[in-house]
Amino acid sequence: MLIDTSAWLIMFDKNSSQNQKAVDLYRASNVKVTHSYIISELISLAMARRHSLSSILDYVVDLLNDSNIEVLWIDETYTWKALDLLAKRQDKMWSLCDAVSFVVMKDLELPEALTTDHHFEQAGFIKLLES
Repeated sequence: MLIDTSAWLIMFDKNSSQNQKAVDLYRASNVKVTHSYIISELISLAMARRHSLSSILDYVVDLLNDSNIEVLWIDETYTWKALDLLAKRQDKMWSLCDAVSFVVMKDLELPEALTTDHHFEQAGFIKLLES
């Protein structure tokens, strides 16, 4: 499954109402994929929600060092594919990060995303957490 920004933040925030569910789904999955745009978005979102920068950076370093997580470093090819998808789906309010996720999921044949983002359902994927 792809682990999206919202899920990383929920698992980081022990007070989140969905923390235990997210952690359980994460632990149960044999395939854990995320990408560099998600990591960037996670740091920005955590800071916007007033989490300590040092805490979120420690969290990110731990996840980047976790050998059970495949982190894709988004290159020019994925960026162009995502931009093409956005151009074709201008009826949607998807971010570039979302579009990269959809392209990655399609390429890796990942049907599920650990996320609260309804955009994944719009793109034809299974969203595992409540919005």
